[in-house]
Amino acid sequence: MIHFEAVTRTEVISALVLLVHVAGFGHALHAIMRVRTAQGAIAWAVSLIEWPYVAIPAYWVLGRSKFMGYVKARRAGRLRVNAVAEEVCRQLGEFQAEPDVAAREAFGAMERLTRLPFTAGNDANLLPGGEAAFAEMIAAIDRAENYILVQFFIVRDDKIGREFKEALLRKAKAGVRIYYLLDVIGSRQLSHHYDAELRAEGVLVHRFGEFNRRVGRWQINFRNHRKILLVDGREAFIGGLNVGDEYLGRSEKFGPWRDTHLRVTGPAVQCIQLSFLEDWYWADESVPELNWTPVVSNSNLLMLILATGPADDLDACSLFFVHAINQAKRRLWITSPYFVPDSAVVHALQLAALRGVDVKILLPQKPDHLLVYLSSFSYLEEMAAANVKIFRYTPGFMHQKVMLIDDEIAAVGTANLDNRSFRLNFEMTALVANSGFAKLVETMLAHDFENARRVTAEDYTSRKLPFRMAVRVARLLAPMQ
Repeated sequence: MIHFEAVTRTEVISALVLLVHVAGFGHALHAIMRVRTAQGAIAWAVSLIEWPYVAIPAYWVLGRSKFMGYVKARRAGRLRVNAVAEEVCRQLGEFQAEPDVAAREAFGAMERLTRLPFTAGNDANLLPGGEAAFAEMIAAIDRAENYILVQFFIVRDDKIGREFKEALLRKAKAGVRIYYLLDVIGSRQLSHHYDAELRAEGVLVHRFGEFNRRVGRWQINFRNHRKILLVDGREAFIGGLNVGDEYLGRSEKFGPWRDTHLRVTGPAVQCIQLSFLEDWYWADESVPELNWTPVVSNSNLLMLILATGPADDLDACSLFFVHAINQAKRRLWITSPYFVPDSAVVHALQLAALRGVDVKILLPQKPDHLLVYLSSFSYLEEMAAANVKIFRYTPGFMHQKVMLIDDEIAAVGTANLDNRSFRLNFEMTALVANSGFAKLVETMLAHDFENARRVTAEDYTSRKLPFRMAVRVARLLAPMQ
């Protein structure tokens, strides 16, 4: 009897082990067929075959590269949301930039990718720093008459978080409608008591990514990384800032925080609002009554809003970076807190430098996410070989996402130079074609580069073997992040 039980136990364990490895092989085949990039497919396939006990649960949570839940919601709401989108695009037609404008010709592909026009009649005010940006945003909240749209990746219940909340509560008590989206992963440390206080005054609050019975399970891999404040359909704010004290330089760990936000007025506001509407429909299944009448600003900036994400048919964010880099003829300056580009972006950067373009990339000296920080070192040799110049910002943490192309085009938004922004996050970028605005961005970034140190391939090659091994492992895992 004892011998029989021992054999049975052994056979059961052996069968379970075999089953797990077969499942790992099956999941690996699924990854090969479904993961968007070759690097990601290989990384997942190797992990699922070699370490199925750990990799299979991770693949269930992180392995998807297409947000099918959002796609289903978009399709379900097509008649309601698309009717609004079609009307918005029709109204924006009269503000569309002239066909002979060089910037529109260069970025016509981006118009088709985002399905929104390059509009004229806009204004864009740079807000370099948290103090200035939040002062402007709270002032805009105070100006609200009808409604406020709020969307952030991270919201904290700290000093600025409470100031922001109190500003919204004042307007809610005055009868202003408020629609508030925050990301369930980015704001996971935020107590639901914060939401409850807002809801008690009639604010509609949703955490983007929470379980939704209509569209399936909680898909943790897809984060809404957009940061939007929009008031009355007339002014909007987008950029790198979340709602937290560290974004105002109040963190002992990170010290001074370098970020850039943008205040937008003009017809481009309607494009930002349309993106929020799609996200709101996913979360609430409703279409709020909003102001869709474009208002021309005092300036006449040409602007294109790119709202990208994992529900797109194409890898719109990655394509945007490749196309923008390829347009550069004299200068290409990029700032990003994370530098884990895919091969297409790496090759575009190298080719730009080989064409004689002044390619500079500004990264932070201090890390906030160790894996992506280590990954960035693995690109130093490739960048140095083509004379792509890499700098690290030293006064504090650098979080801004800004691009300057030649003397005419600049971009400010939420997208980083990494796989997550390229394929997994919902992002938003404002592309501005105007020499005056580009000059302001040039001045701002020139000051940032003055506060940075140049890094070379030796910053990687001269390090000890354990560090270099950690860097290579981080690079291999980058497509899975």
